[in-house]
Amino acid sequence: MLSEKYHKYNDSLKSDFLNIFNQTSHLWKDVKNKKIFLTGCTGFFGYWILRSFIKANKDLKLNSKIFVLTRKKNIKKSNIFKLCNDKAINFYIGDIRNFKYPKEKFDFIIHGATTSALETFKKQDPLEKCSIIVDGTRHILNFAKKCKCKKFLYLSSGAVYGYQPPNIKKISEDSVIAPKTNNRDFDNGALGQSKRMAELLVTIYSQRNYFKASIARCFSFVGPLIPLNIHYAIGNFLKNAVLKKSTYIKSDGQAVRSYMYMTDLTAWIWKILFKGKNLEIYNVGSEEEIRIKDLAKLINKLTGNKKKILYRKKNEKKGKNRYIPSNFKIKKELKVIQKVKLKDAILKTYRNINNNRKFYNI
Repeated sequence: MLSEKYHKYNDSLKSDFLNIFNQTSHLWKDVKNKKIFLTGCTGFFGYWILRSFIKANKDLKLNSKIFVLTRKKNIKKSNIFKLCNDKAINFYIGDIRNFKYPKEKFDFIIHGATTSALETFKKQDPLEKCSIIVDGTRHILNFAKKCKCKKFLYLSSGAVYGYQPPNIKKISEDSVIAPKTNNRDFDNGALGQSKRMAELLVTIYSQRNYFKASIARCFSFVGPLIPLNIHYAIGNFLKNAVLKKSTYIKSDGQAVRSYMYMTDLTAWIWKILFKGKNLEIYNVGSEEEIRIKDLAKLINKLTGNKKKILYRKKNEKKGKNRYIPSNFKIKKELKVIQKVKLKDAILKTYRNINNNRKFYNI
């Protein structure tokens, strides 16, 4: 059972999970009486995936279960465990690269295991990063084959595209650009190239008819439970707005980004899992672009933060100033809709953080 603190937090997001349910209710019949295996879903993404499943499972009487692989040995002390404490959710301890395969059969697998945002922020050893992503993907693919999985969804990243050239307004799934491997930016290169290699492995296994597979290339997101103490610009800006502090942008602020609200992300992920075409890749992210400096200004305006925005007066590196997906393909093929605009996403997230300061430890 959930404690009052965590029950109250979940209640504050009832309308969001109803939104997800309304977008996905027609899909859930495919998972009735079945099991889903998740990897890498014990943080920001995981909360939204698990809570949306819990609602659908209860409301539609699906009698389904999710097993979540985590390397956190103290998972029972974590927020994700306490927020998603439900009889349909089972946590399974192990490293994605060598975990002991469960005896259960799983019809669906969502593979999102990767290095954590905090590890990336702390400049994790690129060889370790490659191992977790590539070796881990190979291990889970062998498990998918062994347990006779029917559909495999890989949560990849827009990082596979590398730096977006200024002349490309929106990156499409067939773009041939890739992360550089011959410069000193090993961190981004290791992440992007490892994700690309993992995608190749998924494709090979699916081409051999072991199971059907789709790939979601995820971009940037905002919503309740977003990490506030690492490198995410929008998370830092929102934290400063709640605390009424000045915002320091570690660039000239000209970089262009977009942010999708978590209800849309979650609904799109479920749609790809259940209806995504075999061997297809889908961008998952917003096309509503904004410069980082304008994002900071917008957040301060919407939240009434009158403190200064400070910049490091230095031009961005050429080719590093845009990170915007094209979502033409996923909208055309899967008929998804982005329901929450950026302004609303900011306000929803800000209010959640501001109303739950103790929960966020600020």
